[in-house]
Amino acid sequence: MAYEPIARGTATARPSGVLGPAARVKAAAGLMLAWVGLLWLIEALDLASGHALDTFGIQPRQVGELRDIIPAAFIHFGYAHVAANSVPLLVLGFIAALRGIARFLGVAFVITVVSGLGVWLVAPAHTNTAGASGVVFGLFGYLLVRGFADRRLLDIAVGLVIAALYGSILGGALPTASGVSWQGHLFGLAGGVAAAFLLRERPQDGLIQ
Repeated sequence: MAYEPIARGTATARPSGVLGPAARVKAAAGLMLAWVGLLWLIEALDLASGHALDTFGIQPRQVGELRDIIPAAFIHFGYAHVAANSVPLLVLGFIAALRGIARFLGVAFVITVVSGLGVWLVAPAHTNTAGASGVVFGLFGYLLVRGFADRRLLDIAVGLVIAALYGSILGGALPTASGVSWQGHLFGLAGGVAAAFLLRERPQDGLIQ
């Protein structure tokens, strides 16, 4: 930790454009509620259209399917599928977004692209993969290592709590269950770890805070 002297009677001003704690909570909660709400709306439209939106899933190693890497993260195969992803996405996304919406969106983009590319490259032939679980695994990985990448003790502690609460999901990154895209989970996890270092925000003095 480090400090600098402040003259008695003076106050530190928050840098322009930096949100206070209450505003960060409100922004993070609003974003994730909107995201999860959008997933449910898309699934309702998918069912109403006779599953026409399922074509936005990823079919591996077909060049034309590369355009579906991002849309696939918003498509699900039924309400049970979207329900299984909603709570962990809401919780992990909210915690990750507290550090800033712009950074969070960058993290989510990296995770989605890495997870989707992994599915496109190694998923079994003649399959169609979709769902937000790759993002969920990515956010899990991101939160696990963000504190080490940023050198923030608080975020290291948050990562340990996340590991204790959600560590059991790691089994989903192994090829142990049929019909489950362990490829999307594994590459999503890798994307989250990569995003933590690609988009890290270390103190200027390099000291742990």
